Amino acid sequence: MKFYDRTEELEALKKIEKTSAKYAQMTIITGRRRIGKTTLIRKAFTGIPFVYFFVGKKSESLLCKELVEIIREELGEELGDFTSFARLFAVIMSISKRINFTLVLDEFQNFKYANESVFTDMQDIWDSSKDDSRLNLVICGSIYSKMKRIFDDKDEPLYGRCTARFRIKPFTTSTLKEILGDFNPDYTNDDLLCLYMITGGVAKYVEQLMINDAVTKDSMIRSTLGLGSYFIDEAREMLTDEFGKDYGNYFSILAALAAGNTTRGEIKSYTGIEPGGFLDNLEKDYDIVRKMRPYLSGEGSKKVRYEISDNFMNFWFRFIYKYRSAVEIQNMKYVQDKVFADYETYSGHILERYIRQQYRETGLYNVVTNYWDKDGSDEIDLVAINEVEHSLVIGEVKRNPEKINLETLKKKSAKILSHHNGWNSRIIGVSMEDM
Repeated sequence: MKFYDRTEELEALKKIEKTSAKYAQMTIITGRRRIGKTTLIRKAFTGIPFVYFFVGKKSESLLCKELVEIIREELGEELGDFTSFARLFAVIMSISKRINFTLVLDEFQNFKYANESVFTDMQDIWDSSKDDSRLNLVICGSIYSKMKRIFDDKDEPLYGRCTARFRIKPFTTSTLKEILGDFNPDYTNDDLLCLYMITGGVAKYVEQLMINDAVTKDSMIRSTLGLGSYFIDEAREMLTDEFGKDYGNYFSILAALAAGNTTRGEIKSYTGIEPGGFLDNLEKDYDIVRKMRPYLSGEGSKKVRYEISDNFMNFWFRFIYKYRSAVEIQNMKYVQDKVFADYETYSGHILERYIRQQYRETGLYNVVTNYWDKDGSDEIDLVAINEVEHSLVIGEVKRNPEKINLETLKKKSAKILSHHNGWNSRIIGVSMEDM
C-alpha cells in the first residue's frame, strides 16, 4: 500500500534531520503499535546515513552484537566486540562527531529487560557528548506506560533530554476516505463507517483490509473475523504486554466498557470488581480509556462516564473477547453473525464518534464534545463550540435521518443555549449522508 498522509510530521522530521548536521537531536516518537511509526521514520530520514535498530527482549551482549553488525553494514565502521550498551553508545556518540547520521532505537523501552541501567548510562553519555555530536537520535516506543515513565517521570534519568517529541495518531477521516476511494471507488458510507469502526484509522489495520480486498462492509467484517485472521489475537498480544499480571482485571473492565457500561457503578455491577484504580491507570498510564464529562460540567463534576478511546480495541472487546468461546472452537461464522445482527445499533454509536472527529478535524472549533444531564437523560450527540466567533453547533446524530427530531433536540439544548445567549447557534441533524 502506498504511503498516505503524515505531511506535517514528515516536514517536521526532515527539518530535525537538517538541524542534526550542526546540533545533536534526540527525538521521541510514540504511538500505539501498528500506527505506522517505523514506516514514517523510514520515509522521513533519507538525507543522511540511516541506522535502524529494533530493541528486542534479548541479553545486553546480544543486542550489542546485532547493533555493531548493523553499524558496520550501514556506516562502514568496524567497532569490535561489546557486551555493554553504555560503552557502545559512547563509541556511537564519538563517531557522530565526524559523521552526521540517524540512529533509530525502536521499542526502546525493551532495554529494561537487558539492563535497566542503560537509561542512566545513556543520560550521562548524552549530556557529556551532545555539544560536539551530530547524531540524529530517534527513540521510538509503543508501550505507552513504559515510554511515559522513561521520559515523563522527573525521577527518571532521561527526563527532559529530548529535543522534539511526536505522538503519531491514527489516520484522519479524510485520509480514510482517500484510501478507501483508491481501493473501492464506488464505496458507500456504510463501507467507510465500517472501516472506521474496525480500524479506527490505525495504518496497519487499514492496510490489512485493503490488501485482502476487504473493501466493503460485509467483506471487512468477514475478513476481520475469518479463520486465521490477523485481528483475532491482536488486542490480547498488545495489552498483556502493557498490563502484566493484572491483565485479567483490566480485560474484564474493558469488556464492561465495550458492552456499554460507562459509569463506575455500572462497571462494578457488571464485573464485580471495584474499578476505580484500574480506570485511573487505563486513562492516565495506558491511554486506552478516556474520561468524559458533559459540556458545561466542571473538573469536579461527578457526571463522569468512561469509554475505550481506540475503535479497534472497542470492537475487539465487544465481539472477539465477548464471544471468545466461539473463537476458541473456530466457529467464526457465529461471531460474524453476532456482528451483523448488532451492526445497526453498534455502528450508530460509532457514527457519533466519527462525526465528532470530523468536526474536530475541520479546525473551526475549540471544543467538540457531547452532553447529558445529571440523570443521564437529554443526551446530545454533538456540541461544537467556537469561542472566538461566538458560534456553536448542536447536533443529533442518527444513521437514519428520518429518526432525527429537531424540535426535541432544541428542547434538550435549552441549558446550553441559555449559557450562550446572543451567540450564533445552529441546531442540526446529522446522519450517514453527512459522512
